[in-house]
Amino acid sequence: MLFVVGPGRGKLPARLLGGDAHVIAVCQPSVPVLAAVALMEANGDPNVPHSMVLMGGPIDTRINPNEVNKLAEHRGLTWFRNHVITKVPFPHPGVMRDVYPGFLQLHGFMSMNLDRHIEAHHNLFLHLVKGDGDSAQKHREFYDEYLAVMDLAAEFYLQTVDTVFIRHALPKGEMTHRGNRVDPTAIRRVALMTVEGENDDISSVGQTEAAHALCVNIPEERKVHYVQPDVGHYGVFNGSRFRAEIAPRIADFALSNNSGARTVRSAVLKVVGQR
Repeated sequence: MLFVVGPGRGKLPARLLGGDAHVIAVCQPSVPVLAAVALMEANGDPNVPHSMVLMGGPIDTRINPNEVNKLAEHRGLTWFRNHVITKVPFPHPGVMRDVYPGFLQLHGFMSMNLDRHIEAHHNLFLHLVKGDGDSAQKHREFYDEYLAVMDLAAEFYLQTVDTVFIRHALPKGEMTHRGNRVDPTAIRRVALMTVEGENDDISSVGQTEAAHALCVNIPEERKVHYVQPDVGHYGVFNGSRFRAEIAPRIADFALSNNSGARTVRSAVLKVVGQR
């Protein structure tokens, strides 16, 4: 069984399935998924997943640092706590809870590629004038999903900023969980695939691939790295190139690493969580 772990998802489910699972981490969850697998391996857990696929994840943001990475290091954690955290207003559920609100996240996403979004909406107008309903509908479907951004719990967001983007705790060997150091070199039984986008300006090329340098005890024949040409961050896990070029490679990788050293049932590929 294949699980997709996206922002806001819960515990790694491999243990619940007796290890008969493959795990995909999309974007920021790449860090906690790698950490969870490392901890399971360090503890000799028999239920580690067969493989993990890390997609556009900030494993080591010191590599090819982009504007997002530079902002985090320049501003520091206090700035983020004071400027982007707000409270849920009355009468919404969770009133007065500290969150990183969706509208601020969306503002950040849009402003990074504002010209591209303006052009897309200009093209939408032209499609409507020409009566090109199919192209207009594709635009609507894309932005219906792209604009659906939920609030993040402040604790989760600030911990991620601090651990991943400011302290670089995982690649520096300083990340801990309940007092135990996270050691990726403990991973031996879990195959590793990393996927990056050539034009990714959120997780730059090389930042996800860094997982291979950390997981030195995974056999080379069970490691795969793939860079998808002509896509940005969102295109790594969504869109026509994802469906045509990335998803088939992931499926092949999972099926190729379905048995490992354990006797298991045939894998059923099932997406159980998305963005």
